[in-house]
Amino acid sequence: MMKKTFRPGMACAVVAMTMAPVAIAQTTAKVERVAPVAAGDIPSTFTPVRDGFDYVKREVMIPMRDGVKLHTVIVVPKGATHAPMMLDRTPYSASKLTKRGEGGPLLAQILFPAYAELAQHGYIIVAQDVRGKYGSGGDYVMNRPVRGSLNPTKVDHSTDAYDTIAWLVKNVHESNGRVGTIGTSYDGFTALMSLVDPNPALKASVPMNPMVDVWKGDDWFHNGAFRQEMMSYVYGQTAKKDSGEDWFALHYDDYDTFMHAGSAGAFGASMGMQQLPFWKRLSQHPAYDAFWQGQAVDTILAKAPLTVPTLLVDSQWDQEDIYGAPSVWRALKGKPGDDNLHLVLGPWYHGEENSDGSKLGALDWGSDTGKWFRQNVMIPFLDAHLKDGAPAADTARVTAYVTGTNEWARLPDWPVADATTPLYLAAGGTLALDHAPTSGAAFDEYISDPAKPVTYRERPNQAPYVKGSTWHSWLVDDQRFAAARPDVLVYTSAPLDKPLHIAGRPRADLFASTSGTDSDWVVKLIDVYPDIVPDKPEMGGYQLAVSMDILRGRYRDDAANPTAIPAGKVVEYKLPLTDIDHVFLPGHRLMVQVQSSWFPLYDRNPQTFVPNIFFAQPSDYHAATQRVFHAPGQASAVYLPVQP
Repeated sequence: MMKKTFRPGMACAVVAMTMAPVAIAQTTAKVERVAPVAAGDIPSTFTPVRDGFDYVKREVMIPMRDGVKLHTVIVVPKGATHAPMMLDRTPYSASKLTKRGEGGPLLAQILFPAYAELAQHGYIIVAQDVRGKYGSGGDYVMNRPVRGSLNPTKVDHSTDAYDTIAWLVKNVHESNGRVGTIGTSYDGFTALMSLVDPNPALKASVPMNPMVDVWKGDDWFHNGAFRQEMMSYVYGQTAKKDSGEDWFALHYDDYDTFMHAGSAGAFGASMGMQQLPFWKRLSQHPAYDAFWQGQAVDTILAKAPLTVPTLLVDSQWDQEDIYGAPSVWRALKGKPGDDNLHLVLGPWYHGEENSDGSKLGALDWGSDTGKWFRQNVMIPFLDAHLKDGAPAADTARVTAYVTGTNEWARLPDWPVADATTPLYLAAGGTLALDHAPTSGAAFDEYISDPAKPVTYRERPNQAPYVKGSTWHSWLVDDQRFAAARPDVLVYTSAPLDKPLHIAGRPRADLFASTSGTDSDWVVKLIDVYPDIVPDKPEMGGYQLAVSMDILRGRYRDDAANPTAIPAGKVVEYKLPLTDIDHVFLPGHRLMVQVQSSWFPLYDRNPQTFVPNIFFAQPSDYHAATQRVFHAPGQASAVYLPVQP
């Protein structure tokens, strides 16, 4: 008998050999010979079938004047002719920008809503990797400065935009030769840079939430206080060309992560960030010196007339670049060419205008404000300047969403009012509108302890870009968590008996002292909802911050030259807050909160004057007694831009 050897998967074969050897022989005899594989299975070229698609996508490498080629993706609506082009220059991958999710045959499947709507409206969408990122050649420099003392090369974002537009006009046969630039955040910065020595074919620009002055009030600092929560962004953007180096925090709660590390510089060293040239430059320039001044885009643009129609877009609760768009508006308003300038202020977080703008955190606007802006302001504005024979757009000088009453307004200018109406901080935690306090204690005080800093939101404080983070909505968080702390001063008005409309940029004017030699001051202007809100009970007593910011005390007199604060001496601190168009409704109360830390969003001030807080040592951190004064001649106040 034949010996049987069983192997996994072979039992049936063995049975067949035993039971029917003749059948096996017959089957074997019929097997045909197969030709051997001569080459690989991937052809040298492959042309996909796209008959059912409503667009054509092309990828090209566009040469710049220095020979570097930039990777560019062009999305052309099917059948487009004489179409305008919208150019977005990005460090976040042009391929990703033109393939949302899994992609598909429809424009709405590959583009986020704002760009899909533009494409469906007849626009060619062009996305380009900035030099040094993803598919583009050359070297990446964070917010590459314009050619000059900070950039000794012959290229910058202005020249790259110019050269790209020149190539597009010549080589995209479906276009009408007119180009607009557009983008959000960093891409908003590149859109603004296209306005410096613009290409003649550039006919319109829509910079949204642009990075403009990253020391005064955008990504890296606010008035000298370092936004250490942005360290993960710096790490991800500059560690690798494809932004593929993952950032791993050591704790779920960033409060624990940064407290364990100590200073921002020490944390950077623990993450290997000393290898990153931009991190080294950033941490070596804590003051507003020539390095930051030379990169301020509002100052750069103010040097020449604005020749391109521009629609600046600002989000009133922008958690990243809340300063940029209004600062460009202020810099160019009243200058030659300002008739080309328009401003939009919407009720959004950073970039929310590009998608569904119906809600922000606990706030519900009752309609999609993002889509309203795109359909009623942005697209008509672009059509008027980029489409052949399009009618003139009735674009308001300023289009602002008035929160509180929740309605859009067309305004002739911004701000509607200057910040001249004082809201005085008074004894007993009260607020006095228009009249300074004349009695009561001369000051309020609290202990600011760097070992127990005030958080910027309730813990746990998740890192901004981790899965599940609600970083985008923290500016509208209920501030009751902070009001309950003993190291936060709280001043509250009586309920209003009539609406109070502010439209502009509030300003805090604090008379304060510290027992230390350095200090941070955080001021928040808050709308306190009635105790009972019948149609939305969860909003009862809600403390909605409408305008707030931080000042690092060492820069109180000169942002470029920090000085120690004289311990125990009353010093005046002037702090501009953020732009807002808001109505405090009857029954609501005004509140002002004052504190000396905003952690871990901002690094801790050691409250001892040191040369560079990035590299403060553990022994430098000390608790301090903080006093805010409201005596005659030292009346601390928040000045409001009250609309008449």
